[in-house]
Formats: sequence, C-alpha cells, structure tokens
Amino acid sequence: MVYAVQREEGMVVERDVAITMDDGIVLRADVFRPDRDGCYPVLMTYGPYAKGLHFEDGFPFQWNMLTKNHPEVMRDTSSRHANWETVDPERWVPHGYVCIRVDSRGSGQSPGFVDPFSERETKDYFDCIEWAGVQPWSSGKVGLLGVSYFAQNQWQVAALRPPHLAAICPFEGAADLYRDAIRHGGILSTFQLQWYPRQVESVQYGLGENGPRSRVTGQPVAGDETFDAETLRANRTDLEHDQLSHPLLDEWFERRVPDLSRIEVPLLSCGNWGGQGLHLRGNVEGFVRAGSQQKWLEMHGLEHWTEFYTDYGVSLQKRFFDHFLKGAENGWDLQPQLQLQLRTTTGFIQRHEHEWPLARTQWTKHYLDAAAFTLEDQVRSEESNTSFVAMRDVVTFNAAPCDTETEITGPLAATLYVSSTTEDMDLFLTLRLFDPEGKEVLFAAAVEPNAPVTQGWLRASHRELDLEKSTPWRPWRAHKSTEPIVPGQVYELAIELWPTSIIVPAGHRLALTVAGHDFDHGLPEPMPQIYGRSQRGSSVFLHNHDEDRPSALFGGTTKIYTGTQYPSHLLLPVIRG
Repeated sequence: MVYAVQREEGMVVERDVAITMDDGIVLRADVFRPDRDGCYPVLMTYGPYAKGLHFEDGFPFQWNMLTKNHPEVMRDTSSRHANWETVDPERWVPHGYVCIRVDSRGSGQSPGFVDPFSERETKDYFDCIEWAGVQPWSSGKVGLLGVSYFAQNQWQVAALRPPHLAAICPFEGAADLYRDAIRHGGILSTFQLQWYPRQVESVQYGLGENGPRSRVTGQPVAGDETFDAETLRANRTDLEHDQLSHPLLDEWFERRVPDLSRIEVPLLSCGNWGGQGLHLRGNVEGFVRAGSQQKWLEMHGLEHWTEFYTDYGVSLQKRFFDHFLKGAENGWDLQPQLQLQLRTTTGFIQRHEHEWPLARTQWTKHYLDAAAFTLEDQVRSEESNTSFVAMRDVVTFNAAPCDTETEITGPLAATLYVSSTTEDMDLFLTLRLFDPEGKEVLFAAAVEPNAPVTQGWLRASHRELDLEKSTPWRPWRAHKSTEPIVPGQVYELAIELWPTSIIVPAGHRLALTVAGHDFDHGLPEPMPQIYGRSQRGSSVFLHNHDEDRPSALFGGTTKIYTGTQYPSHLLLPVIRG
C-alpha cells in the first residue's frame, strides 16, 4: 500500500497513514491538516464504511436530498472529500483542526477481522487516539465527532479514558448496543442484519478490484488485495449468528456495552426526536448516565444525517470543540445543559432547559378503558378487557381532543395488565397523533418519512426489572434471564416508550396503539424504500425474524385488562408554563 501526500489550497492530505496496533495489525488513516506550521487539535472517527468512499457514491439518495434541501452544506467546500457521517475536512481544517478518518479493522484499507463494536475495535480506537495525541502536528487534544457508528463507538472508547481524549460529540448514536440497537425490550431488531451486508461487507478489506473506487484517487477503497468469497467470509464475524446466539444481556454484550459512568471528558450528546429504533434512547441515556461533570444534550429533528452538516449543527459543534480543544472564550461555559428543538406539527421551536427530565414536568396518567377504547383522566370503576390476535390485529385507545395547546416533552412509559394464550408475548406500543378530522399526523423522522410520535417494545418473558435503575417514567429491564408466562394469567407489565417531544395543538388528540407486531401507518403504496423495504412507519427497525418470533409462541391472543383492579395507563410528561 502506497502512502501518499498531496497539498491542496491551505490543506495537507495524507492518505493511508499507517497506525500499528498492539497485536501488529496496521490500520490505515487519512489525515487532513492545515498546511502551515503549528500544532492543532484533532477530530477523529474510526469505523467500517471505507474512508475513501465518497458520500455521494455510497449514499446517493441521502446526498442528493441533503444538498438539494440544504445548499449551505456546499458553501466554502468543493465536497471532494465528503464522507458519510463524518466531517467535511474543508469546513474544519481552515478553522484550525486536524481531521482524521481511520478505517476500522477489516474494513476499507485496514486488514484484519471485522467484528463491529467489539472489545477489539474499542481497544484499536483507544490506540488510534493515543497515536494522534503525540504526532508533531497535534496539540495533544483529541476530540471525537461523527454520526451513528461514529457516535456509538465514542461512548465505548470514552469509557476507557484515553489520556489524550479531551471531548466527544456523539451525534445520533446508540449508547447501549443491547437495549438501543439489537434487542428492543428483549425483541430482536433485524436492522443490523440488513445493514451489515449493505454497508459493512460491501467495503470489507479484500474486496479490492471487486469493490468500489475512490473518485479522488481512482484506487480501490476496500484494500489493495482481492480475496475470494470464502476468504472474505472467514475474515468477518457472522452477525446473524452472533445476535441470535445472545438473546440476553450476557458476557458477549457486556463487553460491548460501556459503563457510561466512567466517561469523564466534556460531552455534547446530539439526538433526534425521530430516532426511535436505533439512536434516540442512547443519546438521552448517554447524557443522563455519563459521569462527565461538563455535559450537554441537544435534540433536533429532520433526517438522520441532516443537522450534522447544516450551519445549525456545524456552528454548535464548533462552539463546543473550540471551547474544549482550543480554550476559546466563546460563551460555551454559559450554554444551558439542554438545547431542545421542540417538535410541532409544522416545524420546530428552540428552547433551552437545565435538566432531564424537565423539573416542571407534570407526570400525567391516562387510563385505558377497554370497553370504550379510550384514554381517560380517571381510572374507570368498571372492569373491562379486550383481546386481539397478536401478529395480526391492533387495539387503539383514543384520548379526548386537547382543549388547549399541550406540550409533551420527556421520557414516557405505560403500565398494562395483560395475558396471553401462549407462554410468551411481545408488546408493541405506539403513541400517535390525530388532527380534528381524524387524519393521523405523521412526522419526517431520522429515517422514516412517515413516523408516529414515538414507540416502545417489551417481551413478556423479559419482564424482570432492575429496581435500582428503574423510574416510573423509564422502567429498566435487566435482560439477564427469561421467565415464561402462564397462559391466561394476568401480568402487570411496565413498558418503556422512547423519549419524545410534541406540542399538540388544540383540537388534536393522542392515541395509544397496542399490538403484537411492528407499527404500520396504513398509507397506500408506493412508499419510499430502504434496503428494499417499504417505509411504513417503523422504517427498517423491524422485529420480524422467524427464529426470534416463532408464531407458535408469539402468535397467540393477547388480552388487555382495565379498570380499578387493573389500572392500565399511559404516563405522559406534560410540560406547563
């Protein structure tokens, strides 16, 4: 592999720089730095998407949407170095930063065995940070900034406390691989099984001449060797086997789920209200649970990739890193802990807050009435129940229209009294919004263009709570063991719904839909597709693996009980004032 250096106006570009790991494997990095003497802070990413693959070549739909709807992202840059979910160096190097992209082990130009989010990857990342911290052009301060994969592994490596790590900004990134990404409430999400072959295997080291090429250099982005299919398979983990083999939060997961309390560097966690199914929960929990004394939470909307590149997002990122990596007195020390883009039916309203959940939250219960299919302010004295076929039907409980504009911002949960005709059941809860004419209000979310307000999931056999970590608004499941249910027996189950924000206009009403399968908005085809799947309300975050959800076990009849003896309810974070 040829190490190359070139100069562009004001920038030195070093490609395929070698970084040797403790076991002798050599990872490859691209380094973009100012073309002038001096030492500069570093912004780094480490991941499997091939540093040489241009954003537009890998993700043309997202690139075209971003540049068409937000032309500001093309200002002051040729975009020739634009890369999926990482910073554009032409927008950062002139500002006095070194930008480094490392191909993770087994991916892009880095040889080795592919094992996403593994302990080995996290150790590699630690070593890359320490390498960058002692280079002659480095100030010794390294910051981490990236989206999704490049955000999730920030939580992992920051918990190891690399000495040269000075600040992190995980932008839309899960913090708990089990709860946030792979098993929602214990139910397997098949997203990563679709993602892995399309986004990781497609640029695995060893594809060589059979893989994509860099539009800048013309060289293969996935290694200078070309392996056969059998060799490529041997050099990567079998992700489907891994995930099916570990239904519980066992040692395999524990090596991949960081102790967030060990994170001590300043952090800015940026999440998306529409990120249910992958990142949203992690950005909030990462902020709440991180041990950092200096930490901030920003929440926004729009598509998963958009605000990372807009003037809004870049300005926020630069203020944060300028303060902690350069020592700039730019007012960041006066920044309130929360910057929220509150969601409305027509857009967003920015407001600053100081804690999560908000101190003035009025925790409000809405009780289910199975006789009238309503959500009531008071529990009904009469007991009632309703049944549905788990894998086919849905049951929806409607609240009365709001008399006045009502804000709901924060974490939320539901408590249901339920039984099943089988020895296990999966519960899928969806909070929805309808206008005065009865039309559902859907939102452009992180990935899904027609998303509900928020969602939550629970497998009944995973009902054991960790009482030390649980709160009424965020029940915390242990996921250490399973306990089958007795058919026909009533169980009280607390279900976490992912955090949300919605300002409900007067005359609109909320509704809670309960089912035994993924939410579907019911709109007619054609719908936009991702990974060949129509986007029908739950995007690609589906729970449809036959081995994880055999119909004999999860296709029974579920019954919901309500009334004084069975006070099933939805707990909402209503914000007054």
